[in-house]
Amino acid sequence: MTYKAGIIGTGGIAGMGILGMHDEDAIGRKKIQASHAGGYDATDGIELVAIADVNAEKLERFGTAWDIPEGRRYDDHAAMLEVEDLDAVSVCTPSFLHHEHVIDTARSAAAPDVIWCEKPIASSVTDAHAMIDACKETSTELLINHSFRFTEKLQQLNRLIHEENLLGDVHSVSSQFRMELLRNSTHLLDTLVYLLDARAARVSGYITGENEAVDSLNVDREVDDAGGGGFVVMDDGTFTTIDCTIPRDHSSMTFQFVGSGGKLYLNNDDGEWRYWRLIDGEHVEEPLPGIEGAWTWENDYKQAFPNAAGHVVELLNGNVENVSTGEAATRSLEIIVAFYVSHYTGSDVSIPLDRPLRDVEITSW
Repeated sequence: MTYKAGIIGTGGIAGMGILGMHDEDAIGRKKIQASHAGGYDATDGIELVAIADVNAEKLERFGTAWDIPEGRRYDDHAAMLEVEDLDAVSVCTPSFLHHEHVIDTARSAAAPDVIWCEKPIASSVTDAHAMIDACKETSTELLINHSFRFTEKLQQLNRLIHEENLLGDVHSVSSQFRMELLRNSTHLLDTLVYLLDARAARVSGYITGENEAVDSLNVDREVDDAGGGGFVVMDDGTFTTIDCTIPRDHSSMTFQFVGSGGKLYLNNDDGEWRYWRLIDGEHVEEPLPGIEGAWTWENDYKQAFPNAAGHVVELLNGNVENVSTGEAATRSLEIIVAFYVSHYTGSDVSIPLDRPLRDVEITSW
């Protein structure tokens, strides 16, 4: 059996490339494998059959590049969802539209069993909860594309931390990544909550107001999304510091974990993962079991999309549990919202957010 997939939103992450991530001469002109369409293309058992976008030019370019028949290119997502019988739908629209498109998809005649939605889950925590509720009501799996979760090395590291007690009790984590918080740093925050398997409890934040994507994306509207960071105390007591203020060209995603059983240093962009076990009061460096070399763009990130598409197929088959749920994705979003609330009120913020704060919307693209 071959499952049928559709995509809402035919921009960069859907399959046409993103500035700063892919070769500039290929963006918008060629197939990009590190994408939703690329993931489907590389995965047995599922086929991309239909697409929707309000932008006629993007729709035509994408349809031509990915060989989608003209009769299955829709200028309205509602029309696609009314006509097509789809098993999975990717939502690849800007973050402020995720809420509308996920809920419309879950409640549509197409009735897909899986919605594969781009990160961040939404622009507000209230919207995220509404998406989760709609998918529960319709028995739809909501899979959020925090793509690092679909890399084999990070999955193995998660197993080592939680099943092999690699670090013991984690006391502290320090982390750094590039601006902007929603557009980029949601990856860092999701990796943090994934590896700790914890939720924020108390947040103090700072927002720089800087956004380098304004120039790179050639956008015509202002958004809230910017660099920022602060400290976050997790609900298991772990103290974390987060610095997401750095320009893309100067940044690396780095983590340093310190626990009762050892310490761990991860530098994703520069390709260095190191681990030291605490033995009789001394840190002794050891290899990470089952992990050869560090995380890399070429060998890990690009493979994340086929891995995620493969996970879609496994969810459709009923063989696995969702590894990147809406609930998990909301944990990183609520930290970002809390950073903004803290910055503009000059106070610490407790999570779960009270009702008015859940409605705070952080605009992005």
